[in-house]
Amino acid sequence: MKTPCLGALMALLMVLPLTVSAAEMGVDQARQLIEEGRNMETIPKAVWKQILTPAQYRILWKKGTERPYTGSLLENKQKGTYVTAGCRIPVFRSDHKYDSQTGWPSFWKSHKLDNVVLEDDWSWMGKRVEVLSACGEHLGHVFQDGPKPTRLRYCINSDALLFIPDEEQ
Repeated sequence: MKTPCLGALMALLMVLPLTVSAAEMGVDQARQLIEEGRNMETIPKAVWKQILTPAQYRILWKKGTERPYTGSLLENKQKGTYVTAGCRIPVFRSDHKYDSQTGWPSFWKSHKLDNVVLEDDWSWMGKRVEVLSACGEHLGHVFQDGPKPTRLRYCINSDALLFIPDEEQ
C-alpha cells in the first residue's frame, strides 16, 4: 500500500476550506455563519445559548412553548416577513397570518416550502406535527383546522420568530 507523499498531502490541505471546529467556534464566528446563511447546523448549542435570549433558546432548541396570548408577535399587523430567531431563515409572510383565536401567531401557509420541515411529534398526548426550520429550530406545530385554501394552521411561537417589515427588506 502506497502512502501519500507529504508534499501532495500538504497541497491538498492548502486547497481545502478552513473551518472552525464546533468546539472552537465562538459567538462571532457563529454570527458570521448566520449572516452568510451557511453551515448553521455546525453552531454548537452552547453558542446558540449565548446568542439567543433564554426564551428563544428554550423554544428553538429545547422544543419549548410560550404561554398563549403572551407572544410579542400575536397582534402584529404590519406587512413583512417572519424569519426564524436563530438562523434568520424566512418562514412566513404577513399575508398568510390570521387570528386563529388560539393565543399564538398562526399562518395558513409557509413562505418558502424548503425553509420549513414537518416531523411527527409524539411527545404530548398523541401525534402532532412539529414545525422546524431548515436548520433544525423548533417553531411550533401545524394542524389541519385552518382556513381555506390550505386548511392548515401553523401555530408558531412568537419567540421563535423575528419580524422584518417590508420597508427594511
